Amino acid sequence: MGILAWIVIGIAAGWLAEQIMGRNHGLLTNLVVGVLGAIIGGFLSANLLGVPVGGFNLTTFIVATIGAVILLFVLGLFKRRTV
Repeated sequence: MGILAWIVIGIAAGWLAEQIMGRNHGLLTNLVVGVLGAIIGGFLSANLLGVPVGGFNLTTFIVATIGAVILLFVLGLFKRRTV
């Protein structure tokens, strides 16, 4: 998958995860969260479920969004502990 596809899916997945988790971030943060979420989601999908995900399709977007939600949830746990 090309870098442009990673950026598009990352921004969209990060934005959707932000909406699901009730957060408010900027475009760059959504991109970072979405791309990291895609990596996390892809890793979990391949290793825990045995379902490799790739390409520019709806499944990739869903997996990236789930990974981004997991990332925001975990980061939220750390943020609550330090405050």
